[in-house]
Amino acid sequence: MMDHAKEIKQEDTPETRMARRFPQKIRVGDLVRYPVIDDTYGGLGSVLYVVRTPETKIKLIVLHGGWFGLFGRKVAVPIEVVAILGQQIASLDMQPDDYKKAPTYVETPNDTKLGNDDTILIALTKR
Repeated sequence: MMDHAKEIKQEDTPETRMARRFPQKIRVGDLVRYPVIDDTYGGLGSVLYVVRTPETKIKLIVLHGGWFGLFGRKVAVPIEVVAILGQQIASLDMQPDDYKKAPTYVETPNDTKLGNDDTILIALTKR
């Protein structure tokens, strides 16, 4: 007999969690400069721009840390782990320590920087 709870857990990927969060279309330029916040509304950074990887994954490039938006470092945040919350981005499946531990994003010719008028899907959330 198959354990249904195990089956659900195995299929609970970032992509399936995002799909349950009612993804909506948004213009990339509308996300630029949005603050990224944690569960306590603490600031984790702000969106600098958005890229598409060769695997067609969407990543928000977030300026993390620093002081008043200066001296931070770029972190690539998968679109599946965040959701839009008004005029900010809630980091749902990536915790503050994950931002600290994440490698610094380095631009490569393989990633495609999306233009302000490009449209992507982002999940919705409320608190």
